[in-house]
Amino acid sequence: MKLLVRLFLPICLFIAASCFSQTNVEKINDSIISVYKTDPQKSLAFLLKLNKNIANSKRYDKGLTTNNIAIIYRELGDFQNAKKLSQKALTITDDQKIKASAYNNIGAVNRSLGLYEEALENYLEALSIYEKSNDRKSENTVINNIGNVYSYLGMTDKALEYFNKAKENSVKLKDKKGQSEAFNNIAIIYANEGKLQQALDYFKFSLDVENDLNDKKGIAESANNVGVVFYYMQEIDSALYYIEQAVTIEKSIKNYTAISSSYNNIATILIENNRIEEAEKYIDSAYSIANNAKITADIEAALETYSNYFEAKNDLKSALAYQKKLIAFKDSTLTIETNNKVAELEIKYETEKKENQILQQRAQLAEKDLEVRRKNTLIYGSLGLALVLALLGYLFYSQQKLKNRQLQKESELKAALVKIETQNKLQEQRLRISRDLHDNIGAQLTFIISSIDNLKYGFTDISEKLGSKLSSISGFTQQTIYELRDTIWAMNKENITLEDLQARIANFIEHAKNASEQTDFSFTIDNSVTEAHDFSSVEGMNIYRIIQEAVNNALKYASADKIEVNILKVENQYRIEIIDNGIGFNQAAIDMGNGLNNMKKRAREIGGSIEITSNAGDGTRIVLILK
Repeated sequence: MKLLVRLFLPICLFIAASCFSQTNVEKINDSIISVYKTDPQKSLAFLLKLNKNIANSKRYDKGLTTNNIAIIYRELGDFQNAKKLSQKALTITDDQKIKASAYNNIGAVNRSLGLYEEALENYLEALSIYEKSNDRKSENTVINNIGNVYSYLGMTDKALEYFNKAKENSVKLKDKKGQSEAFNNIAIIYANEGKLQQALDYFKFSLDVENDLNDKKGIAESANNVGVVFYYMQEIDSALYYIEQAVTIEKSIKNYTAISSSYNNIATILIENNRIEEAEKYIDSAYSIANNAKITADIEAALETYSNYFEAKNDLKSALAYQKKLIAFKDSTLTIETNNKVAELEIKYETEKKENQILQQRAQLAEKDLEVRRKNTLIYGSLGLALVLALLGYLFYSQQKLKNRQLQKESELKAALVKIETQNKLQEQRLRISRDLHDNIGAQLTFIISSIDNLKYGFTDISEKLGSKLSSISGFTQQTIYELRDTIWAMNKENITLEDLQARIANFIEHAKNASEQTDFSFTIDNSVTEAHDFSSVEGMNIYRIIQEAVNNALKYASADKIEVNILKVENQYRIEIIDNGIGFNQAAIDMGNGLNNMKKRAREIGGSIEITSNAGDGTRIVLILK
């Protein structure tokens, strides 16, 4: 049945476009826009023909058709025409539904071009209109898009807040496309955080939905994402299968901007698997397409792949040159100032929303007050001067009380705004420092590791002692990167939940297992512990470092074959236990080293205490107690 519809519909659209004067233009637009993703070129041709024959006096029909043409141009990667036509649609019609769609389309174009501040401003305009018109499905689409802006800016917590809201709304609305987009966006964040199985499950759900909807563009995007996760999981054959499947579909609908992303993914996989020469043509194509379309994310990806490509060829000079190009390009599109402006826009939007609500409440209060006055005048007007004076006194008292209440509300609002401004400044400092650490020190450490590895394998006659020394330097540098990432993770979060801490500890223990296969590790959290409990970023980082130090000591000095990490809650206190069955030590006979002293110092800094129990031959128990 679907196949018949797809074959028959273009004929119907051609007839409708030819005799539009006898046919409702809005219905023609709805028919065309419902199938444009399966054949965007034909849909564009029909709409252009229809738009040419619509009289300029028919502002609604002209604005609707113009904006739908802009949407198809965006899907085809022609961002300049897409933006220009949606802006034109805003000037043609006063219809709020068309204006909201135009703002949303302009926001999507600006997001693709890396203009994140402008994109958020456009999306908020669209969201405001959809909220007023109670168009929940369209409102949910914009919520998804706002989440994408925060995701591109690296503001993961904010992005997840919007994506989860979009997911919940889509389920309530039974909107399959909305569910697919929300699950797909959440999966991207999971993949970036290393939660690969969760990401794969979400991407596969999205792919199943897109197949049911027969949305070729959506199928290609989801297939590409499934392939990328398989690549992260080192299942290379599956990765190439899904990404090549995506390329085939993207070529069939001539979606060249998506082809750029898929080509870049294929090149990365080939480089990782030492098929270096095959990768070059894919990188060149990906970079050329991304540059022509000015797609920020794909340009960044291609520059990074170029750097990896030349590094794999041992052309370190070219590799470093492309790494510098990448950092310069990122600096030109994503700055702390941009993040601040984005935050200010959302605050402005929320503030205006609250002010409108306050104004409405004031109007309602004024109406009620006026009604009371009229009734009082009718009932008590004949009671004489004494009652009139009493009434005037009562009215004066009511007005003064209302004024005081309004002043109190304004004072509370100002205090809230001051608090938000302070938090923004603190966040600005965190972002600046973490960005400097990531872009400068992180890149340099990564380059050092690569150079050391190339040096080791580049000289066959290198001495065993020098080789061991180079391996030691490489391992130390790699450990420094892990610690740098932990620090950036903590700095980017204002608060750290027990759930966040659990994921970080589990990841560390997994690394420890790989480093010491003969040691049995266990990590448990008691049912009495609430995963949503918040620690400050300083508390969370110190807890993590104490556990890390205790486990490392057990591995290095205790000769333990079993290490336990337990988190439980006893009488409103959190107890974190690190227990090993190693050789132990006599506390009275040895001096406390830097490691044990550092743990005690970290515990004091967060208002906690450390209990260390150990005897020679009986293992060691370290307990961190927090209120």
